[in-house]
Amino acid sequence: MIIELKDICFSYDEDSKVLDKLSLKLESGQMVAILGHNGSGKSTLSKVIMGLLEPSSGSIIIDDVVVCDNGVINEEEYDKIRGKMGIIFQNPDNQFVGVTVQDDIAFGLENRCVERSEMIDRINKYSQIVNMEEYLLYNPENLSGGQKQRVAIAGVLAMETDLIIFDEATSMLDPRGTLEINNMIKKLKTLENKVILSITHNLEEAIFADRVIVLNKGEIVLDGTPKEV
Repeated sequence: MIIELKDICFSYDEDSKVLDKLSLKLESGQMVAILGHNGSGKSTLSKVIMGLLEPSSGSIIIDDVVVCDNGVINEEEYDKIRGKMGIIFQNPDNQFVGVTVQDDIAFGLENRCVERSEMIDRINKYSQIVNMEEYLLYNPENLSGGQKQRVAIAGVLAMETDLIIFDEATSMLDPRGTLEINNMIKKLKTLENKVILSITHNLEEAIFADRVIVLNKGEIVLDGTPKEV
């Protein structure tokens, strides 16, 4: 997957720009950390990439398809692309829809009408990758914050998306939960042909990224390796 943003602008109101002529290119096989203070545009950027927010101007090209041209989203094309994207949000409690862990992992697969045998194989495969195979029959309410986020990651992985966005995925976790998720993200780096985008304000979480981008007032002010940044 190749994602290219060109001169993206976005505002929640007329008084301030959250993203200001931002241009960015992301490619498969790369883990990218987006850093910046609160209000720098990090989470807004992730939602613009997903097509959840429509920019006021600029273009978005994904896999050579123009999904947004001059601030106008092509919903038909974006709907095709969204199936290749997954996002893990800040609050794990807001992400559960299933009665059990396996129900929750299966939710997206059911919506895609994946055959039952294939669904079971994926649930087993990706619950093992996130070390939650022993909790498949548990009620999500009985899990820790870190365990809940790992289930959310398994649900995205089961969809076999090309892009995984972690949108401040550790900001509401305790130190133990944060360590669990950071270790999981490191593990995901070994998966080939995926774009992993980590939106964070924690410098420690950017150390193991391939590339670090720093936002300030909706603009990219630094872009390079963790050591360079």
